[in-house]
Amino acid sequence: MTLPEIFDTHTHLDAAEFDNDRAEVLVRATEAGVMRIVNIGATDGFLGAERSLKLAEENEQIWFSAGIHPHDAETPLDKERLRKFLNHPRCVAVGETGLDFFKDWSPRDLQYKWFRLQVELALEAEKPLVIHSRDSLEECLEVLIEMNAQEVGGVFHCYAGDAKFAKRLESINFLVSFPGILTFPKAENVREAARDIPIEQIMLETDAPYLAPVPFRGKRCESSYTVETARKLAELKGMSYEEIACATTRNALSFYKIK
Repeated sequence: MTLPEIFDTHTHLDAAEFDNDRAEVLVRATEAGVMRIVNIGATDGFLGAERSLKLAEENEQIWFSAGIHPHDAETPLDKERLRKFLNHPRCVAVGETGLDFFKDWSPRDLQYKWFRLQVELALEAEKPLVIHSRDSLEECLEVLIEMNAQEVGGVFHCYAGDAKFAKRLESINFLVSFPGILTFPKAENVREAARDIPIEQIMLETDAPYLAPVPFRGKRCESSYTVETARKLAELKGMSYEEIACATTRNALSFYKIK
């Protein structure tokens, strides 16, 4: 049976974990119906963006984002270098950027500086933002409202907030995306949010190589596993897999402005 087309909106296929079988991972994604992928170029300072650009140039099913992750906020500010990535025709978003007050791997003042700079660039490039937020939902929202980020919109990836907060995000043109966490036995709070958030505001992701869904939990995650998260969302929403695949793919195509 051929599965309907689905979209992995947030993955890290440039990671070293895929160096030995990246081509096979893409084949498995295609066989599972994952026809479009956005690789997030925001790891290892600017190196992630460089690797992601190369992947997107070499593979028609891959687009990429470019940014500086909150964990890498000690990277010297360089607006022009990041701008060059954003001008590439295969670059569809800015980030992932935001604030991480859970791990606090970078000083918070530097996280704020990079976050604000990337919102500025998103507004300039007219591209949406991919937001990383851990223990910082209110703080991220405050910056986005202050800087009029609703003009370009964005997505809170690996969403861990509730439906009420998602409603506030909707008011500033932001979506949410769910990875394999949706299938984790103890993640009932995430499932409750997914049940209540309108399907029009939801996208799917893997965040590979992390967060592999059940029944692959504990293994390296890959784009083909988007299917498992879609199945769980279908169960939660009382919708068919086909309906979920169609709706979330439609949302992603519109969000990333991919024809």
